[in-house]
Amino acid sequence: MASLKQPEPILTLSGVHTHIGQYHILQGVDLAVQRGGLTVLLGRNGAGKTTTLRTIMGLWRASSGAIRFEGRDITRLNTPEIARAGIAYVPESMSVFSTLTVRENLYLAARDGPMDMARVDWICGFFPALKKFWNYPAGYLSGGQKQMVAIARAIVEPRKLLLVDEPTKGLAPAIVQSLMAAFRELKDTSTTILLVEQNFNFVKHLGDGVSVMDDGRVVHDGTMAGLAADETLQQRLLGLSLDSHQ
Repeated sequence: MASLKQPEPILTLSGVHTHIGQYHILQGVDLAVQRGGLTVLLGRNGAGKTTTLRTIMGLWRASSGAIRFEGRDITRLNTPEIARAGIAYVPESMSVFSTLTVRENLYLAARDGPMDMARVDWICGFFPALKKFWNYPAGYLSGGQKQMVAIARAIVEPRKLLLVDEPTKGLAPAIVQSLMAAFRELKDTSTTILLVEQNFNFVKHLGDGVSVMDDGRVVHDGTMAGLAADETLQQRLLGLSLDSHQ
């Protein structure tokens, strides 16, 4: 019997190198992100995870190699063109427009027309504080609340691919649970997610695939379930056990 053909990944990186000044950060990254799932990018600090996201988004230019999104080469596109192709990015820095209200922050992100208020209500179901502070300047919010605004901005319109850098950093456990629920529902709406995260208990229950980086390269690809079940592999790749970070 002929085997079923595997679907094409929504995003692939092939031999991607990135230099930042004199530093050679990405040293031949090969990565495939499967459509409709949540892929987790793990690795020690300095492994190149954030640089990978920023290179995909065109914020840092790949020195060589190829980045393809839905079969299209986006390696040399600028960031606005990449965003228009259907990719959104939530940086670790919780970037918001501090002097604008929560409503205005979301309004600016709805580039295809007026905000879909039904979708806004759906987002606020995960993050009720957004409605509470709807008319407050975003700069007055706490770090966790700013993170909610940043994520809401990225998903206020449907996106094909969401790049998220350490969304749970510094957040209260209740907000982390809300994030988990939001990401699960986003997957159900056919949004593909590539997530950099250090909260291993969070990603262990959420991730489908996992890629592990070390020294600017991907050194392991597999399923999150497989990595979570193999403590020896965790120790070899990450120098720790996922269970020790619950």
